[in-house]
Amino acid sequence: MTDVATERQGGDRPADEQADAAASDRLNREMMQRDLASAMLGMVVERDDPGHAVVSMRVREDMTNGFAITHGGLVFTLADTAFAIACNEDHRVTVAAGADITFLKSTVAGQTLTATAVRRARSGRTGLYDVTVVDEQGDAVAEFRGRSISTNRTI
Repeated sequence: MTDVATERQGGDRPADEQADAAASDRLNREMMQRDLASAMLGMVVERDDPGHAVVSMRVREDMTNGFAITHGGLVFTLADTAFAIACNEDHRVTVAAGADITFLKSTVAGQTLTATAVRRARSGRTGLYDVTVVDEQGDAVAEFRGRSISTNRTI
């Protein structure tokens, strides 16, 4: 990754939440170091907290489709990366069980997109996360909903 910025305030959390936050941070750092696709696309992790993540990406010319707008698959990839960071909240490796996206506005090369992922529900091994992708003006570009499942793998 180009940059990894975290803004945790561990001192305000109970010990078990601090342990989960530390495990989440370690797992996400390892995951993002190996995420060659996100690195190739220039994604930057702006914030990484259990159940919450913010990731940005500047749209390049080679990220546009035949209509000179940002390729929808790359908007999905940005949202999916924020979702992946948000859903890896503790020591268990968590992956996508499914996701869908609604595109609301097109963007073009030169714009920076920001995806903010937020946990909506988490119970047992499953979770539900919403991701909003916005442009530089804060206008919604896409809404993504991801469903996660925690595996038996741990870090």
